[in-house]
Amino acid sequence: MRYRRANVKGGTYFFTVHLAERKLRLLVEHVDVLRDAVRTVKQKHPFYIDAFVVLPDHLHAMWTLPKNDADFDMRWMLIKGNFSRCMPKNERRNASRIKKGERGIWQRRYWEHLIRDEGDYARHMDYIHFNPVKHGYVNRASEWEYSSIHRYIANGTIEHNWGCDINGEWRNGYGEE
Repeated sequence: MRYRRANVKGGTYFFTVHLAERKLRLLVEHVDVLRDAVRTVKQKHPFYIDAFVVLPDHLHAMWTLPKNDADFDMRWMLIKGNFSRCMPKNERRNASRIKKGERGIWQRRYWEHLIRDEGDYARHMDYIHFNPVKHGYVNRASEWEYSSIHRYIANGTIEHNWGCDINGEWRNGYGEE
């Protein structure tokens, strides 16, 4: 089945990508493998990483593609494949995956959203950086090691104490509940 996806060359996109088994911690346990997979794909098929956060079982990213390119799907396929090839073959696979010769590390699909304007960009940037607080991994966004927030703190765009969860006030602003 083919899914309709946004197809804007040079567009900026927000993504959510999940592991197949949501209770695993593969992404943070093997974050260097994930970084290498992204770096390898980025070298051959360039894109700009606007924001990125890696959590134990999923990640969020915002990318801007080159002005004559809209093929984020191929990039995700390569990143997921490169990462999977480095993992031991001990994951659970259902009959469909076995029949198709697929690994069972990633969910087949992912969420993508075309960023429409500056406000949309800012909301998704904040969502990415706040996500570790939302999930209760840290109390302040800057405490999460696997986040592009550190790049923005270093260049002075975001303050170090941004994204505090004081009495759950921030948590109410970002949720899928």
